[in-house]
Amino acid sequence: MRSASDWSVPPLVQPKPEDYAFDLDQALASVVGLRAIIPADAFTAETLGTERAGHGVVIRGNGLVLTIGYLITEAETIWLTFNDGRAVPGHVLAYDQATGFGLVQALARLDFPALPIGNSAAIEIGERVVVAGAGGRQRSVAARVVAKQEFAGYWEYVLDEALFTTPAHPNWGGTAVIGSAGTVIGIGSLQLQQARENAPPENLNMIVPIDLLKPILDDLLKFGRPNCPARPWLGLYATEIEDRIVVVGVSDKGPAHHADVRTGDLILAVAGDVVHSLADFFRRIWSLGDAGIDVPITLYRDGRTFAARVTSGDRNTFLKAPKMH
Repeated sequence: MRSASDWSVPPLVQPKPEDYAFDLDQALASVVGLRAIIPADAFTAETLGTERAGHGVVIRGNGLVLTIGYLITEAETIWLTFNDGRAVPGHVLAYDQATGFGLVQALARLDFPALPIGNSAAIEIGERVVVAGAGGRQRSVAARVVAKQEFAGYWEYVLDEALFTTPAHPNWGGTAVIGSAGTVIGIGSLQLQQARENAPPENLNMIVPIDLLKPILDDLLKFGRPNCPARPWLGLYATEIEDRIVVVGVSDKGPAHHADVRTGDLILAVAGDVVHSLADFFRRIWSLGDAGIDVPITLYRDGRTFAARVTSGDRNTFLKAPKMH
């Protein structure tokens, strides 16, 4: 993902004010640039980098900014930039591992309105949306919702129903997805490719639906995370290859590493139940109990099938906590 200063959206896909029933420029003014600095010894520094750039959107008049959590995880310094070029510091309030959302508090008074929270469940396939980046129309994309379906990420992450939009935003992280009512209906997370018959692959953005924020927002503001037990986390990366679950990486010092799970292992079952999909694998782990529970898995390695037991952890305990300002 390129930095927030060296890209622009082709004019052909930029949103035009006359195509929307709301004040497009006013809505785009609520989208801010975000730059995060992460310590070199942070748990996520190797995988996500020590400098991260993306976007966020002001959702409350007191300067509360919603973004995607991987941008701000373990950040020690946050800067927010506005469309007029001003920059102010921010403070990490929360990030939620289950949804992927993150919250930042601007440490200065803002003089533009917040973007209201909308209703992502009401969004229909084909609906026109704006995938909005900081910098106004030239850094935003006029897109449409092309799918609402399950998404499983290799980092132990599942959304029951994510939104997918096209054309894809070139700097997608933390973009505010604005629906036809002029409200934020999701936050940009990833860019993916979808195969097409007799045509080049199509780039899509995966969007975290805003409805997932509503039941946890108060907890995030009070506690920095949802007020419930953490899910069991194994600290591995996995993918699906021909209906098989393959380990493609293991976090150093994580639970799977200590249990000698290795890159290349096939995961056949969890607690005796055969798993065929990534989402099924993660949900079966989470169904066993809270973080700290032992997770029995069946592995296949070098022509041998064997049992392993991983003592799960709480992912948050491996991460640096936000510094108070």
